[in-house]
Amino acid sequence: MSDSALRLANWPNYKLLMRMDKPIGSYLLLWPTMWALWLASSGLPHWHLLLVFCAGVFVMRSAGCVINDYADRNFDGHVERTQSRPIVAGQVAPKEALALFLLLIGIGFLLVLQLNWQTIVLSLVGLLLAASYPFMKRFTYLPQFVLGAAFSWSMPMAFMATTQSLPGYMWLLYLANLTWTVAYDTMYAMVDREDDLKVGVKSTAILFGRWVRPVVALLQLITLILLVVVAQIVELSAIFYLSLAIAAVLFGYQQWLIRDSKGPLCFRAFLNNNYVGLSIFIGIAGHYWIV
Repeated sequence: MSDSALRLANWPNYKLLMRMDKPIGSYLLLWPTMWALWLASSGLPHWHLLLVFCAGVFVMRSAGCVINDYADRNFDGHVERTQSRPIVAGQVAPKEALALFLLLIGIGFLLVLQLNWQTIVLSLVGLLLAASYPFMKRFTYLPQFVLGAAFSWSMPMAFMATTQSLPGYMWLLYLANLTWTVAYDTMYAMVDREDDLKVGVKSTAILFGRWVRPVVALLQLITLILLVVVAQIVELSAIFYLSLAIAAVLFGYQQWLIRDSKGPLCFRAFLNNNYVGLSIFIGIAGHYWIV
């Protein structure tokens, strides 16, 4: 196998490497982006912005998965859930993965070039966050916070592309998404906690230990409070608060799922966050639709 160039015949394995068969990560990145675009536009965004940001979400999430698997190639074989990933299984060579990552980054850069120069500058910070996250697991027990920062960076980009400004409430929205991301990615990390301890990979699931469930609950509560503050500033209507109540119920359900820290149930709790993001988006979009 050539390990230095991308090969069209290996496309099925590249799709697996990009997690195209597991779109949950794209959804969790998409919903906050939509929150920000709708709030920045005070309603339906311009079709051009919507197209660029939606495409950017899927391209950059794919790039993040590729660089994550490249960074973890010497660890994934020791973790039950990741033993069959393409690089570990020998289906994609490491240099192929790097070439695919660079290709995706190039596509992402072409997309962001369609926006104003301020947003292009902000995109460089987003790239740094996305590329550094996988390596943080070696040095800190807080890689989930780096992921939260990366997964939230589309928000300032959306505001800058739409309004050429970064209002104060946008940063509250950013923090709300960051705490939410840390909460759900901690649940995701709970699935691999025992294997991660063996191979030396760090995570908030390990850091929080027996306090992991109440800490996740606290993060979820902070997320809800910050979203309420944003709603007060923007003067969102009752439909948003209804969507937030639904999100709170979903958080309660997730707490029930992770009560015994069982891997499959923690993974179900993680997946359930797709509905949290969707609910909040419906609340924001519904406000502008009614108004």
